[in-house]
Amino acid sequence: MNSELEITLNFSGGAELLFGKIKLHTVKLPSQETWCMKKLLVWIKENLLKERPELFLQGDTVRPGILVLVNNADWELVGQLDYNLQNRDEIVFISTLHGG
Repeated sequence: MNSELEITLNFSGGAELLFGKIKLHTVKLPSQETWCMKKLLVWIKENLLKERPELFLQGDTVRPGILVLVNNADWELVGQLDYNLQNRDEIVFISTLHGG
């Protein structure tokens, strides 16, 4: 069995600016443990988020205005923070917040 869980993270709509202007990240997580979205968000904050975490996270979830898709489905349909990640999942974060 593979000892890593490979996940693709995609940040767009301006969210990529918080991640060093890099839209696409392929990350490998240890698969000996179960990874849910809540745990992934903590990992993203500690390992990928470069600046202004308050624009991406609010409490233990994404802030309002960040659309989250899991394999092209709204994360509300798959359990939001409780969704257990699977190998080769694609998680997309799209900011709908725009300055004016």
